[in-house]
Amino acid sequence: MKSIVFLSNNRKKALLSQFCNAYKPILSKYEIFATFGTSQIIKQHGLNVYSFLSGTVGGYRQVISKIYCNEVDLLLFFRDASRFHIDSLSKLESEVLTACDFCNVPNATNVLTAEILLRALDSGSFF
Repeated sequence: MKSIVFLSNNRKKALLSQFCNAYKPILSKYEIFATFGTSQIIKQHGLNVYSFLSGTVGGYRQVISKIYCNEVDLLLFFRDASRFHIDSLSKLESEVLTACDFCNVPNATNVLTAEILLRALDSGSFF
């Protein structure tokens, strides 16, 4: 079964919720993984989701490991672009995206690209 990893910064949780509501019929076909806070939003829409730790306490490292083990088919990251400062969290976020690039995992950091990639995954366009 194909797997999708969701990540979401706090300021994008409402957008994540809307996305899950709109795409629930598609998302329900896949294994979903998410960091703890993000998984709670996804669960509110009746979707099954496997929870990692919170991003700040190891969840991002768990995602990176899953990517390098070739266990991620798509990563959807609802990222707050206004967070341009460099801190430990944004460094980890960058490492997640670098892992995707290294392992050729399709990823989105905005909702429009997330919609396009999810539809492509569902239609079998890139696997």
